[in-house]
Amino acid sequence: MQSKSFLVAVSLFASLLAAPDAFSREGSPPAGGWAAALREIPEPPRIRESNRLLSAEPHHLGSPYDEHNARWILDQFHGYGLEASIETFYVLFPTPRERILEMQEPVRFRAALAEPPVAGDPTSAQTSQQLPTYNAYSIDGDVTAPLVYVNYGVPADYEKLASLGVDVAGKIVIARYGGSWRGIKPKVAAEHGALGCIIYSDPRDDGFFQGDVYPKGAMRPDQGVQRGSVADMPTYSGDPLTPDVGATREPSRFDLKDARTLTKIPVLPISYGDARPLLAALGGPLAPTEWRGALPLTYHVGPGPAKVRLKLAFDWKIVPARDVIARIPGSVWPDEWILHGNHYDAWVNGSSDPISGLSPLLEEARALGELVRKGWRPKRTILLCAWDGEEEGLFGSTEWVETHAEELRRKAVVYINSDSNGRGFFFAGGSHTLEPFVTDVGSAVVDPEKKIPVAQRLRFKRIQDAKTADERREIRDRKDLRIEALGSGSDFTPFLQHLGIASLNLGYGGEDDGGVYHSIYDDFAWFTRFSDTDFVYGKALSQTIGTALIGLADADVLPFDPVPLSDTVAGYVKEVRDLAKERRDAAEELDRQIADGVPQAVADPRLPFVAPKKEEPAPYFDFSPLENASAALARAAKEYTAALAAAGPALASDRARVERVNAALRGIEPALTLEEGLPGRPWYKHYIYAPGFYTGYSVKTLPAVREAIEQKQWPTVNSEIAATAKVLSKAAEKVIEATNALRAP
Repeated sequence: MQSKSFLVAVSLFASLLAAPDAFSREGSPPAGGWAAALREIPEPPRIRESNRLLSAEPHHLGSPYDEHNARWILDQFHGYGLEASIETFYVLFPTPRERILEMQEPVRFRAALAEPPVAGDPTSAQTSQQLPTYNAYSIDGDVTAPLVYVNYGVPADYEKLASLGVDVAGKIVIARYGGSWRGIKPKVAAEHGALGCIIYSDPRDDGFFQGDVYPKGAMRPDQGVQRGSVADMPTYSGDPLTPDVGATREPSRFDLKDARTLTKIPVLPISYGDARPLLAALGGPLAPTEWRGALPLTYHVGPGPAKVRLKLAFDWKIVPARDVIARIPGSVWPDEWILHGNHYDAWVNGSSDPISGLSPLLEEARALGELVRKGWRPKRTILLCAWDGEEEGLFGSTEWVETHAEELRRKAVVYINSDSNGRGFFFAGGSHTLEPFVTDVGSAVVDPEKKIPVAQRLRFKRIQDAKTADERREIRDRKDLRIEALGSGSDFTPFLQHLGIASLNLGYGGEDDGGVYHSIYDDFAWFTRFSDTDFVYGKALSQTIGTALIGLADADVLPFDPVPLSDTVAGYVKEVRDLAKERRDAAEELDRQIADGVPQAVADPRLPFVAPKKEEPAPYFDFSPLENASAALARAAKEYTAALAAAGPALASDRARVERVNAALRGIEPALTLEEGLPGRPWYKHYIYAPGFYTGYSVKTLPAVREAIEQKQWPTVNSEIAATAKVLSKAAEKVIEATNALRAP
């Protein structure tokens, strides 16, 4: 069970949870009530109106309405009494000049590649302003080849195809969305020799199989298409032409050969309406049961007889990305920053993604401005950031972080991210030192429908969803909520995984599932019918992050708790040990099957039998450095908690000692990084959390060790164990430094 004595000692959460007793004659709430006062200010109608205005027209990166929105957001910040400015970067953003997808054999068919407007949805008809359906950062190409269905197009799917005797080399693959981030699909296809990649949305995943389609219901209609970037973001995020440095000037020239994150083959997204004739024309083996979607056809994998042509050409141009940054100066530690960011650019109108998160940020800004007018001055500086270009690859946040990297290393304390927001349950991911903090923030905010604290509602859901009695017991007994580890897919990435700044990703959702992601149907009409219809969860998000900002900005001793970090890391260490054993046992079992003679059966008698290949077994690795470092971190965390409790409330009055403690606590997260970065992708420097090389958005914990095992890179495993142990030892040293500062006279 998690100790919380340190929170009591510094009186932080008395401030977070206190209700303001009564306003003084000057209109200021009494000390300790500022966060509670903030929670009274946000108004759903204001959030609704911001959403309506910001999503009124398509506003993709570089578009006229994107610039309009940037300047409107700036005006709002100024109207709330905040310092604010726009910072502009210049980034590579291709848009389509030509898109052709046609089947040449066994019948002729040309894909529509267009989303039709919907009656009763006025913005869906803004066709002249909408981006076409495409995947940004696909290369140009014109390829013709037989078609192969590859399920989700992840590495395991290609292993299954190999067992069926199907080779995609020289073919065009068609994969369905899901199973991994979209950019992984052309990446893996190219590694297997494919010439092109088509990605479609199967109705089993977000169409009629899940519910009525739009406009009758919330799900994707048959011509709905998911746009999106397919740049190789697990290599680095941000502008493809300027890794590690901010794209602060419009270049006089650029060379696409310098863009290492472009795809190797052309790739195009399509609707399930366009996919149906292609899939119906496939022969070859029956698709495995788990590969079969919900289209009314028999799913085969091919290759052929379907033969298709895919032709793509793009206008490769440099466009401005405008970040809008507001600032509330700190009164005690102005050079310590607490940040909250949400992007405002969208693929089309984006009422859900991202305006459902950006509008609450604006209401939060208004609430903070009101508190400033009433006399509140945060101890630390607060920055509110409206990012541009997130959809293309986290451009606005990454270029800003790379430009201000040295200043951020000195000043940034915590970055809080939000993105799409909806009706439902509180969710939180991030740095595990902030688990107790997140729990208490979630205990201070009341769910607008269930009228209980959002943290309590989330705990009830987790108990209900638990698969075992032990899991349910752990959820009930643990004082703090566990938060998720972060991979990528939103603007926390450069803060956490490039610079090692403690980060959180907060929001609401889970009861507003739909199928309009990255389509023209993600607009105000859809959102007000099927998501946070009354914008009460937008209000909850403003309350939640506003509470967190005040708590972090005004804390004397920062609420970083190393105990949940050490607890979580110990679990990760066990996982990678178990993974190594599983791989070794699997290889040994395969050897036994080969020795005994495997069953002579294949899915299709027309294909030759493909015998499984003998694999090199995973050797026994030395996990002791990792286990020792994890144990040292746990000991240090326990001693810190005891020292903080012993210091008592008087600690807050000893400013010099508080500053020494805080400096050490702020060093814990950066200690979990190595300057040389992860193997093969040095931009990612965090050794505890990273997006998976073959998962994209989804996190890989202890990524250097875990992926070396998963990818069977046996000679590197022990060295990655040592590197990961090194960062854990550095983190333990920072915890010990904080403990010594607490104990010093």
